[in-house]
Amino acid sequence: MLSKLTALVMGGMLVAGSAMAQDTNIKFTLGWKTQGSDAPYLLALEKGYFKAEGLNVVIDQGEGSGATVTRIMSGAYDAGFGDVNAIIQNASTRPQDAPVMVYMMWNQPPFAIVTKANSGINSIKDLEGRTLGGAQGTPTTRLLPVFIRKNNLDAGKIKISNMAPNLQEPMLIKGDIDGALVFNITSYFNLVLNRQDPDKDFKWFTFGDYGMDLYSNGMMVSRKLLQSNPKAVAGLVRAVNKAMLEVAKDQKVAMAAVTKYDNLINEAVEKRRLQYSFDTLIVSPEMKEIGVGDIKDDRMTRAIGIVVEGYQLERAPAVSEVFSREFLPPKKDRELVYVKN
Repeated sequence: MLSKLTALVMGGMLVAGSAMAQDTNIKFTLGWKTQGSDAPYLLALEKGYFKAEGLNVVIDQGEGSGATVTRIMSGAYDAGFGDVNAIIQNASTRPQDAPVMVYMMWNQPPFAIVTKANSGINSIKDLEGRTLGGAQGTPTTRLLPVFIRKNNLDAGKIKISNMAPNLQEPMLIKGDIDGALVFNITSYFNLVLNRQDPDKDFKWFTFGDYGMDLYSNGMMVSRKLLQSNPKAVAGLVRAVNKAMLEVAKDQKVAMAAVTKYDNLINEAVEKRRLQYSFDTLIVSPEMKEIGVGDIKDDRMTRAIGIVVEGYQLERAPAVSEVFSREFLPPKKDRELVYVKN
């Protein structure tokens, strides 16, 4: 007969072995270099929420919201923070390879045209006869023709100057262009870092306010992970959702996790960026209605149509090819309360 001590030791080994067997390695890519808006992922890492779900998550910096999709499709990453519109593009032609969004974070699109407040551009009609600076391939630039059509503007009267993304704000400040085709959460803080006042001295024409009712960034996973380990996907979503609700209530704790991950960031600027993401991209009447992380299928269907037109895709993927709510916690567990602090 086994002694009590031997039984306890063997029992402990079995429990430990079981826990080790449950650990799943997840390679996760951010959308860009470390930013305050990455806080939910970094807080979940710092507080051990991933580990509590049996997940060993390694988080790397990214190369762009669209690149998150290609990184996952290449097999280099299992999950990441990126743009659902890039999923739509790839799901149109490679539905078996394109990742799936499982937690929608940015309910509103960041695509915008920014102009100087003193430029005389007081409405989008005033964009006619002006020059806009855009980076080739970015969603704002690619979707501009749809924006123009939906708002009955004369495309022949709007000149587009192609340029690298890092030149847009400097050329706008100098007056070399009349407006820039940007991501507002990026451009706003590029202006801050250029010692500009983006609220007082600039005007923002956001695509979502002009018929371009698109979704944007959130957490996506590979189809391989989705099919082979749905339990891991569910754990990933639970951990991020838990952190997301905490970040909404306490940005100081959130930023402590961000700076621990990357102590080279400008903490003051990145805290503002985190709060900007809630103010501008996350909190909305729809988010309050359905809870953070979810979408409305009819709106996503319209968004897919906009992307199909803007990118001239041959096939419109179904909503189910792009987004899955299968792993979302109940709505009562996704009711986000935002307190700026």
